[in-house]
Amino acid sequence: MAKEGIKARERKRAQLVARYAEKRAALKAAGDYEALDKLPKASSPVKLHNRCKLTGRPRGYMRQFGISRVTFREMALAGKIPGVKKASW
Repeated sequence: MAKEGIKARERKRAQLVARYAEKRAALKAAGDYEALDKLPKASSPVKLHNRCKLTGRPRGYMRQFGISRVTFREMALAGKIPGVKKASW
């Protein structure tokens, strides 16, 4: 499990990106890169990092399910993800 502070920081960063999205797009379209530099660095969408919704793990994230590979494997083996079963041939 990730620390609660790290998860909170990611949520705060996502809110900041959403708040400045329109302004950032308008400045980019106008080509005003000096004004873009004055916006908060954390408001850049590049700063966002996908995390597992259940554990907060930053690596091995599966976009289709929104969880990490470790959590996905546990849930799939327990039968908690519909339509997913272990392959065997």
